[in-house]
Amino acid sequence: ARLLCFWRNTSDTVLWSKGTKSVQYWCASTPLESFQMATLVKTPSGTWKALIRKTGWPTVAKTFRTKRDAEDWSRRTEDEMVRGVYIQRSGSERMTLEAALKRYLSDITPTKKPTTQRGETSKAKKLIEHLGKYSLAALSAEIIAGYRDKRLNEKGRAGTTSNNTVRLELALLSHLFTVAIQEWGLGLAFNPVLNIRKPSPGEGRNRRLSPDEERRLLIAMNKHSNPMLGWIVGIALETGMRSAEISSLRKSQVDLERRIVKLVDTKNDAQRTVPLSKRATALLQSAMENPARPSECNLVFFGEPGKDTKRRPYAFTKTWRLLVKKLELPDFRFHDLRHEAVSRLVEGGLSDQEVSSIRRV
Repeated sequence: ARLLCFWRNTSDTVLWSKGTKSVQYWCASTPLESFQMATLVKTPSGTWKALIRKTGWPTVAKTFRTKRDAEDWSRRTEDEMVRGVYIQRSGSERMTLEAALKRYLSDITPTKKPTTQRGETSKAKKLIEHLGKYSLAALSAEIIAGYRDKRLNEKGRAGTTSNNTVRLELALLSHLFTVAIQEWGLGLAFNPVLNIRKPSPGEGRNRRLSPDEERRLLIAMNKHSNPMLGWIVGIALETGMRSAEISSLRKSQVDLERRIVKLVDTKNDAQRTVPLSKRATALLQSAMENPARPSECNLVFFGEPGKDTKRRPYAFTKTWRLLVKKLELPDFRFHDLRHEAVSRLVEGGLSDQEVSSIRRV
């Protein structure tokens, strides 16, 4: 027979035995009502259900395959409650990473810039493909480290997946865990992504255009049926502006008389003013005078109306990639135009401070 006996101001354990019978007394200073024990019930299917009711805590229950598992969980849970560190994990145990990412893309991603939204949607697909069936509670640092290593060895369009791509995927996963802990209340004790090594950033790209490549590129872009493509590429080469900064330009941001462009919605949320060369000014003037622009459209580079009749920035990325591939420049990216422009500014005699003010990252 086993009897619980509670005494104040002592923590002794006394064992009394006589013959084959024994009684063990646990003596503690904690009030009796705080020691409500777990209830174990065998279900009709043969599993064991553990139910814990404890003052000051919500009732918790969980089903296990064996009685031993139910007892072990009950002891751990009660101990955490006594120490005040118990976390209700049922939410994180029920929610898969796939479901969590879909909620993140629905609730969090729309608050970010359009380019970031597209990037997160793409990165989420890879995370779901590899880890989507895991519950958030089951995603350990070991599992995530395995994902990191597997992705680094996967083949992509230009060889293996780059370090930076994997870093950004892990950054998305890490922020998902942070949101789940701080805002969704899913019962996670910590962010497992913080406990693994991140891939090194790797060496930056140093792709320059040869004179022949530039000539062929500009001819092809200017011959395209939509003249906006040639204007955009030329402006990128002259100013070093990012693709999203150019495509989202509005007429109100362009001052042709002062030969400047005021950028507000930049990658790093820092406003900056970009000076325009004579060629960049001429290209922007042609774009501003585009006869195809509807009178009510304020975008410099505009696309076709959507289902809601609204016009959005000209989406040229797919066309750019097809033309670059046709020109046999498969390793050349639009962002390389930014590097080319900055390199030319340095070679033209601009100081580091002047270049930094234009490039500001």
